Amino acid sequence: MAKKEKNFRGYSSRKVNIKEVKQRFLIVCEGAKTEPNYFKNFRVPKTVIDVKGVGENPSRLVQSAIKLKAEADEEYDQIWCVFDRDDWPPQDFNNAIYKAESHNLKVAYSNEAFELWYVLHFEFLNTGIPRDDYCKKMTRLLGKKYQKNSDIIYDELINKQPTAMAMVQPD
Repeated sequence: MAKKEKNFRGYSSRKVNIKEVKQRFLIVCEGAKTEPNYFKNFRVPKTVIDVKGVGENPSRLVQSAIKLKAEADEEYDQIWCVFDRDDWPPQDFNNAIYKAESHNLKVAYSNEAFELWYVLHFEFLNTGIPRDDYCKKMTRLLGKKYQKNSDIIYDELINKQPTAMAMVQPD
């Protein structure tokens, strides 16, 4: 005998007027090209993510993010400030993190360059290497010359993203 589906309180089992809730993200990057080229290629609708490459030091980048947040037509659910440790003075770097957090902005930074994130798609790396060595390492790992500011780097790394995520997730 077939099981009969019950309708409780006269409600139909079909879904009516259900709206999917999507978060909106603003990612403000230190670099004008490398980081934005990666983030803009996320496979999400363009209404979900807004990426700005501002080309500024960490403190000015955070200030730009605060300004963009205030000027936004719509509210963002999360705002991320992405910058490198580079050779910025420690006070500038630390103040940027403090100011971002005090304005409910999230921070992601790489030590020393964003290319570290690319390397983590292939292997664990927990030692500092010079900035130029990241590019050499990427050339070896990709099996072809690494092109800084590549428009297709996200597509080249997407299949290795679970490896990178595992490298940065706390145990």
